[in-house]
Amino acid sequence: MDDPATVTLDWRGQRRTGIGAIAVAMLVAATLWIGLYRYLPPHSGMEDIGAPMLVALKCMAIATLFCFVAGVEAVAHERLQSPAFDPLSGHDTRRLRLNLRYLQNTLEQVIVLGVALFGLAAYLDTGESMRAVIATAVVWIGSRFAFWIGYHRSAAMRGIGAPGMAVTMIALLYVAWRVGDDLAGPAAGWAFIAAFLALEAMLFWTTRNRG
Repeated sequence: MDDPATVTLDWRGQRRTGIGAIAVAMLVAATLWIGLYRYLPPHSGMEDIGAPMLVALKCMAIATLFCFVAGVEAVAHERLQSPAFDPLSGHDTRRLRLNLRYLQNTLEQVIVLGVALFGLAAYLDTGESMRAVIATAVVWIGSRFAFWIGYHRSAAMRGIGAPGMAVTMIALLYVAWRVGDDLAGPAAGWAFIAAFLALEAMLFWTTRNRG
């Protein structure tokens, strides 16, 4: 049986490594997002609300195909080529278990991406600003692959996929601000932001020092 102290040191060491990987990944992702937003050609005909929504739908289709469907295929091929063909046989390999975790995590995050992209599309009505939708989708897709590849290397390296969640969270915070502004002006928008940040702080507080 592993020494509890050793296990604690091990996960703390992995967390430090993961934080370093996240910092580097965030810098790369921010550079990519800014570059795409600045240099992508603008979309025309964005005055009609249906046009931005179509852009968001196209981005969701590509993200779903390359990230979620690819994960489904990875699990299916693994089962077809091993005794894990029977999911109840107990022959799941480490690679298969990691792919299943990637698939579950991607299912959760693709929902967040969809809401973020359609929320952005609802408020970005110029050809130039719509580049934010595409840039967000590209960073998310790249982050999903980084998470998948990194997870197969170590638990810590899955952190390089963090920018995907970060970029959709930022997009949702922007949408929340705009919703609040629509309802009762800028103060309401900032109230939404403050409420979410308070929720985040509470989550950090209630999970601190848990082992």
